[in-house]
Amino acid sequence: MNIQKIRFIEPGERPYKRTLLNHFVYDRYIRTPSVGLNLLATIVKREYPDTFMYSEAISRIVKEDVMDADVIFIGIFTFQANRGYALARYLKKHTHAVVVMGGLHASMNYPEATRYCDYVLLGEGDESILELLSALKEGWPVDLPGVAYRKEGRLIVTGRREPPENIDIIPDRSLVYQYKNRVHYNTIWPQVHASRGCPHSCDYCALVRHFGRQVRTRSVENVLEDIRQSIAFFQSGRFPRLLKGVWLTDDNFFADREWAMAVLRGIIDSDICWPLTVQARYEVGFDEEMLDLLKQAGFFELALGIEFIDDEDFKRYHKKSQVEEIQQAIRNIQGHGLSVRGLFILGADDHRAGIGDQLADFVIKNNIQGVLIQSMYFVPGTPVYQQYQDRLLHKNWRKYNGQVVHYPKNTSPYELQLEHIQASRRIYSFRRLVHSLLFDDWMHKILFFGEMCWHKSISIDLKAELPYLRERSREEGWKGTI
Repeated sequence: MNIQKIRFIEPGERPYKRTLLNHFVYDRYIRTPSVGLNLLATIVKREYPDTFMYSEAISRIVKEDVMDADVIFIGIFTFQANRGYALARYLKKHTHAVVVMGGLHASMNYPEATRYCDYVLLGEGDESILELLSALKEGWPVDLPGVAYRKEGRLIVTGRREPPENIDIIPDRSLVYQYKNRVHYNTIWPQVHASRGCPHSCDYCALVRHFGRQVRTRSVENVLEDIRQSIAFFQSGRFPRLLKGVWLTDDNFFADREWAMAVLRGIIDSDICWPLTVQARYEVGFDEEMLDLLKQAGFFELALGIEFIDDEDFKRYHKKSQVEEIQQAIRNIQGHGLSVRGLFILGADDHRAGIGDQLADFVIKNNIQGVLIQSMYFVPGTPVYQQYQDRLLHKNWRKYNGQVVHYPKNTSPYELQLEHIQASRRIYSFRRLVHSLLFDDWMHKILFFGEMCWHKSISIDLKAELPYLRERSREEGWKGTI
């Protein structure tokens, strides 16, 4: 096979459109492009010069450019799967390209994904992607580990592939169409992924199943250079940004403590002077030395994966946390001059009417300055997905984006969606906005306003789903507030 032109596509649940909303509302028509897919495009570009990437998170796909590609890679998460499958089906029908899918959803749900494309790359594709291209180019059998495909209707899986150890690769952001023209939007942020894997095994976490429990890290200097390049890229736009900040998107940045401290010391000793934020487990709140380094390095916030506000929920889903310790950690983090963002899940089996107000009370009481709230998230391949399969409302993947998609045990789907709306309404109330504008620093004033717009947008989608959820709840005989 003659391979000259390769294109990468990141589907959008809602494909990008030009609107003033993009300045205020994240994840409606604009979002930060996938770092992982950008990374794979960077790897391929070294061997195949005519390589380019489109992300429907920030632009429309230029159809004329894609239609004559030789190989097209499509990366999907669960909420993008429907759009990804539609694109794959269209490209299979109307082009001569070999269509390859990958990403978390395709990798963990390959029996489904292989029905829409020629091949699925399983797990991390840093090494397998070039091997697959070589096999296609030379006409060799595709028997390298880490690939799934169908032959004469039969599903073939070539076996498990060991995850790559060398992950010192900086994504070339210029490979993403229109990315540089969007960097002035304060709704998208520079992102750097510095490590992979997490030693924990929460039932609902797909990333542990995708990246594994062994933590693999990039070299300190490689991470610092990636941060520098991401900042330079976001400063290169035609218009200046109002907000400056870099998000380290690691699933558990502090899992390797000595490495994390080395990165922080490297930032302190470097010329990097942008504010930074990172995801963390609550235990970092008891590490005084780490908190001191975070503050010195310019971090302004920690995004804690709190998830639940009841110890029984932590036990049920095999997350090693305790509510009282979480609250102590929050106070200590804030005592070091860092704000806290909370990531929460609604829809555990013991959640009942009133859980929305309980969550809002927890956030307000602990002065958590920003939140992400999702209904129980089900990704094929996770323990919680297997456990709840017979309680799922549907498998319309487009709605697996934080909405209610299952029958909870002690409330109806309709009521749970209302609880989500209520929690968001109270946390992002007009009164709290005024308080933020009066008392918060400049960064958090802008963040709170932007997140309030974002949550209002989410609530519009949640409310639009209520008639369907009411009907499904009635079918199951729920009473309550229906």
